[in-house]
Amino acid sequence: MLTSTWHDLVGALPEPRAGSCLSSQQAIVPGAGRVKVEEVEGASALVGCAASSPLQLLSPRPRGRAVWVVAASHGGGLVAGDRTELHLSVGPGATACLGTQAETKVYRAGTSGGARCGLYAEVGSGGLLVLLPDPVSPYAGSRYEQIQRFELEAGSSLALLDAVTSGRAARGERWALESYRSRNEVRVGRELVLSDALHLEAAEGPPLSHRLAGVELFATVVLLGPRVCHAGRAILAELDETPASSEASVLAVASPVADGILLRLAARSMEAGLSALRARLAFLADPLGGDPLLRRP
Repeated sequence: MLTSTWHDLVGALPEPRAGSCLSSQQAIVPGAGRVKVEEVEGASALVGCAASSPLQLLSPRPRGRAVWVVAASHGGGLVAGDRTELHLSVGPGATACLGTQAETKVYRAGTSGGARCGLYAEVGSGGLLVLLPDPVSPYAGSRYEQIQRFELEAGSSLALLDAVTSGRAARGERWALESYRSRNEVRVGRELVLSDALHLEAAEGPPLSHRLAGVELFATVVLLGPRVCHAGRAILAELDETPASSEASVLAVASPVADGILLRLAARSMEAGLSALRARLAFLADPLGGDPLLRRP
């Protein structure tokens, strides 16, 4: 979870030059990180980036039409007791994309509890933050909690993808997790416009594998603000004209939220779900200067 002392923790981190993402050697909370993007001489530039293990930050594109930052973990996934807290700041007129190196694997929970991730983001007027992580993949017996809070100034924009898979389906592990909780909160001009959560609990009701039979991927997409609202309106129109079918490989529903939409998607296969997401988010290739879902085929 994000703590009240977060700004105190990241405030002491160094300001490395644009293009560098350094592991912090200072005595800060393990898993803390910060990314700062500003508009510099007509381009988006990475002006601050640091992280502490187990969080690792890489920037394959530190300057240009958009800054791209990739989050990874030193161990290839999250183990019991791991905590990460990331602060993102996107200045007025700047564009940033945060992705992940691969699916976020969450290993079996232990006596120290599950894994927990927090993200706090601020976007200045005219700025755009695109959050496109690969799906979370909870392994059997895992416990995972995630909270993401976004503070948008008037005139700023957000594109958010939050997805979770059934786990290691190839090994027969479908929804074998113990607990999965994800919450996204968005404020525009300090007014709360969205508070959305997904909570899966094995101990509540029939087995998750029965309740979610036939579903391999859940995804939530949020598109808010002037730089993405046109795509949101197009998705709403598309779904209004497409009759729902229980036989469809992908089920999707969208609702208007402030200056944008909230899209929910459930897919019978990873391939079908990711293909549908890529089609609906393809418009982001223009502001990002490249494939919005990075390495996804």
